[in-house]
Amino acid sequence: MSKKRILASFLFLLLLVAAGCRDDSVQPESRLKDYVKLWNEQKFDDMYADYLSASTKETFKSEDFVDRYEKVYSDLGITDLEVKTNFEEEQEHEDKEQVTLPIQVKMNSIAGEIEFDKEVELKKETRDEEENWYIDWDTTFIFPDLQKDEKIGIGSTKAQRGEIFDRNGKGLAINGTAQQVGIVPEQFDESKKDEVAKILDNSTEYIDKQLNQSWVEPALFVPIQKIAKDDKERIEKLKAIDGVQFRETAVREYPYKESAAHLTGYVGTITAEELEKHKDKGYSASSVIGKRGLEELLEQELRGKDGYTIYIDREEPSIIAETEPEDGQSVKLMIDADLQKTAFSNMKGVAGTYSAVHPETGDVLALVSSPSFNPNDFILGMSSDNYAKLEKDAKQPLLNRFSAAFSPGSSIKPLIAMIGLNEGTLDPNKTIDISGLKWSKGAEWGNASITRVTDPKRPVDLEAALQYSDNIYFAQTALAIGEEKMISGLKELGIGEKEFPLEYPVRASQVSNDGKLTDSKLLADTGYGQGEVLMSLVHLASLYGGIVQDGTLMKPRLLETTEAAVWKDSITSSENAAILKKDMRKVVTDGTATAAKSDKYALAGKTGTAELKKSQDEKGQENGLFVAYDQNNPNVVMSILVENVQDEGGGKAVQKMILNTFEKWDAKGLK
Repeated sequence: MSKKRILASFLFLLLLVAAGCRDDSVQPESRLKDYVKLWNEQKFDDMYADYLSASTKETFKSEDFVDRYEKVYSDLGITDLEVKTNFEEEQEHEDKEQVTLPIQVKMNSIAGEIEFDKEVELKKETRDEEENWYIDWDTTFIFPDLQKDEKIGIGSTKAQRGEIFDRNGKGLAINGTAQQVGIVPEQFDESKKDEVAKILDNSTEYIDKQLNQSWVEPALFVPIQKIAKDDKERIEKLKAIDGVQFRETAVREYPYKESAAHLTGYVGTITAEELEKHKDKGYSASSVIGKRGLEELLEQELRGKDGYTIYIDREEPSIIAETEPEDGQSVKLMIDADLQKTAFSNMKGVAGTYSAVHPETGDVLALVSSPSFNPNDFILGMSSDNYAKLEKDAKQPLLNRFSAAFSPGSSIKPLIAMIGLNEGTLDPNKTIDISGLKWSKGAEWGNASITRVTDPKRPVDLEAALQYSDNIYFAQTALAIGEEKMISGLKELGIGEKEFPLEYPVRASQVSNDGKLTDSKLLADTGYGQGEVLMSLVHLASLYGGIVQDGTLMKPRLLETTEAAVWKDSITSSENAAILKKDMRKVVTDGTATAAKSDKYALAGKTGTAELKKSQDEKGQENGLFVAYDQNNPNVVMSILVENVQDEGGGKAVQKMILNTFEKWDAKGLK
């Protein structure tokens, strides 16, 4: 064999020996990195099965590891978990059986950020004839000071929810108190159970359920139901029964009850669906959340953040993390609570809605929906039977009407006149000679006609048309304006815009279903508030406020924090506004609104009747409207709509509701 072959063979043998001596086993650094990756992904089953040392598994069963991690992280609201290895590169550990490597753990919890460093011990073990590194785990990996048999506790300090006040500081939604009715079993006569259930409008089965809870003992006070602290009649009846006792308890309270219910809404315990929707926002299964109205709309401002303490439960607790409670922000509205209550009371439970606006500032002074419900009933405990009664009530007390849009009927006529005056298509002094109560364009309308209530037997000008609410006059006025100018004119008033600019969601007013007035009959019907035009009552009041302000239309505002601002700079000239104000005064003194005449108030405005029917030949539901202000003290415009007015005393009853509201509420004291 040549020397070259011998040398080559020798080198080959050296390579084989070197390869045999090289350590291809996994290093502890890479092993720990894999474990940390699973930890960040919270794959606790894989962490336990593949990475823990034999001695660890003898001490901690799978459920001790997996279940505890999952429960701790769930109960403490752990988010943003970030575990990092704290070394730069792998080292040589050829002769070592045990290695210690550093990691850093960060996470957020309901009690704030938690952060700690940890030294991790890894052991070299052989399993299935393969050598690898395994982690020596104990409970200090969860939290550094936590020992095996110790428990983690959570303490909470409740934050106060922000309150809702009116413009004068009167509480609309406050943190108040109620009476907790309870029974002390050893003092209670079982034969009185039916009587207690009847007084509480509840069932004996429910009382039994409360008394049969596992924790109940004969001498303990067992809570049964909350009742309002001013419910004196029921409190006195219950006090007369042995074993029935009372304790004051903190509750959300709505002092204006039904009158402001649709505005304030109410709060309640969060549902599973709501908890899922608002996950990662600090809510828990026992949290209270706004359910409707401003309580729901302003939830993020009103809700407080409870303070939490996470601790290891010992004789001397070891604090892991802690946050102080943050009370919610209180909110001040531009609503006048006394006006809100007065207007609601004057509606006497009829189905309808009422709004009031300060024309100079745009302040929304009242938003009423009738009939209504008492939001305190939801706080104190609404029975399923009572809720079913609300749902089945034909007048729909759960329906919020002030946020809806309605056919404005003849209350739109001053606005149509304004558009005609602005466009120069309407001469207020020019008369139209109309004969009879009906007028039609014949075959073009399929012989459909427009009807007016009164034939004055003489030519009609703008003043008379408003005074007697002449539908034919305003239908012809709309046709003279034309489709293009009518649509642009209505949009100048905010009718047909995508949104109504109020902090509370109110349906935007519309010109028609498709935004067009191509059909001449639809255009004519729009002129007297029928057709497909829809408006909210707060929008209607705001627009009349623009007339009061000689053409300056203020943006409606509900919250004190919203700055007063002009919405539409010049919806008409001061000259045109003066004409309309003069004519609207005549509506009350000598026209369709004489039921609102008063020696004390110089009311001016416009009535309206909107008939809802599917065809011209049938008799439909009638909604009665009235919009008015006092020309002697024009700091409020009131608008009202009553459904089925034909069954509620007709238009005169609607006018009386507005007049009574002016009489019972002192507008002069308006700030």
